[in-house]
Formats: sequence, structure tokens, C-alpha cells
Amino acid sequence: MIGWSVLDSDSFMDAAPTISTQSLTRRFGDFIAVDGIDLRVSPGQFFGFLGPNGAGKSTTIKMLTGLLAPSSGRIEILGLDLAAHPVDVKRQIGVVPEGMALFGRLTGSEFLNFAGRMYGLDRETAARRAAELLDFMQLADQPRKLVTDYSHGMQKKLAMAAAVIHGPKVLFLDEPFEGVDAIAAGTLKAMLQGMIARGATVFLTSHVLEIVERLCSHVAIIHRGRLVAQGSLEELRAGIGAQTPELPGEDLGLSGGKMTLEQIFLRIVGDTRRTDQELSWLG
Repeated sequence: MIGWSVLDSDSFMDAAPTISTQSLTRRFGDFIAVDGIDLRVSPGQFFGFLGPNGAGKSTTIKMLTGLLAPSSGRIEILGLDLAAHPVDVKRQIGVVPEGMALFGRLTGSEFLNFAGRMYGLDRETAARRAAELLDFMQLADQPRKLVTDYSHGMQKKLAMAAAVIHGPKVLFLDEPFEGVDAIAAGTLKAMLQGMIARGATVFLTSHVLEIVERLCSHVAIIHRGRLVAQGSLEELRAGIGAQTPELPGEDLGLSGGKMTLEQIFLRIVGDTRRTDQELSWLG
């Protein structure tokens, strides 16, 4: 693992953060899933949170959204201490968790109306926004269909619609494109980019690094519970170049003079795969 980070870059420190953590830690018995991380996400950023399986991504996002209490440390969202003002924070954020947590015996319209009312919207506003979202997500053609009968991709779009019906200032997404076809993914990306253009902040976890590279302006990488890098893609590229100046461009895996996010990720967390290894029954 490369022992460097871009945690103190000037560009990251300019604006008051939308999301910040101080020494955020979560233990499960003797196991430390998240180990004292200091995150900083500025307003209007499309922020990617990356890491290998088991690195602590989902545990971190559960703590940031109030679904899991930290063992120690501090979380501030929109300038509010999450532990002291959980309801005030939750009114201003949207969340698409990994498991989606939908009510299968409702129709899509019923579910969105319920979500809107839970966020404090009046009946007329909730109904109007639910109808707009169903149309935007291309879910309006079967109004009596129950959520349990939706495809996985349809459920993802419905979960996203429920997360944004109240116009959140911060949107947390845990693997939002998993199992979603290209058409649905395009719809979701357009909506997210529109939110960013209007000043919202999006916090995304995903294993699909190509999507993160296309969408996100800044990323953080967690490895074995510890934050090992944070900054813009250009800052991460510059950090790797500074740490490995003896390596020529072709050894770094540069394409067109720039490392891809996948190459950056593998340089930071370490690519432990044996490329020369073969399975005996497949060789």
C-alpha cells in the first residue's frame, strides 16, 4: 500500500464542508471496521468513496446517514452535529442504501407519496412530485403494479426517487448502479448531474470505477478501515507521481498521459492479484 494521501490539499480546505468527520471509528467487538477516518466533502461536489470489499465503505455510509452509531468520533452534516441533531440532518439528506428497504406491498405511487409525507411534504406537493418522479423514472406506465413485482432495476429507480422527493441538499448512494441497465443508469446519471448543477452534494460508493471516474470530481479511498487518499483525481495522480518518480509513464500504466481511476486505485491499495496464475481446469 502506498503510504500517502492528499488530505491537506489547499483546494479541499477552502470551503466549509458539507460532510466532515473527525476520528470516525466503528468497532464490532475486537474488529475495527472503520479506524479513525477524517473525511471532508465540500458543497456541490460529486464525491466518490472507494475501497476493496470489506474495507469499511458501507459501515462508513451507515454512520454518515445515522443508520449506525459510531464507536467514537464526530460527524457533521451541513454544519450540524449528527449525534446532537439527527432529525434536523435527516430532513435535509437523501439515502439510497445498499438493500434499498422498500415496502413491497405498496404501488410505486403509494410508496413515493408515503416517502414524501415522511419528509414533511404536504399531500398535494407529495402527490405532484411523486407523479413527476414516476414519469421521469419511466415507472408510470403500470400504476397498479406492486413494488414487490418490480424488477431490480425498477426498484433501484424507485429507491432513488424516494431519496430525492424532498429535494435533499446531500444525497448518499450505496452502489446505486448495481444491477441497473444502461438506459436506467443514464436516467439516474442525468438526474444526479442536474442535482450537482443546482448545488447539491452527492456522496457515492461504487465498485464500478469507470462510472465513478466519469461522474465524480473528488474521491476518497478507504483500505482496511483507514482513509489512505482523498482529493481530486488530478491531486491523486500528482500524489502517485511524486511518490514514484523513478517509474516511467508506461510502468505506471498511463494512457494518453493520465492514469485512469482504476490504475490510481490499484496503485494505492495494492494489486495483489497474480496475473500469471492459472486454474488447472481452465488453463
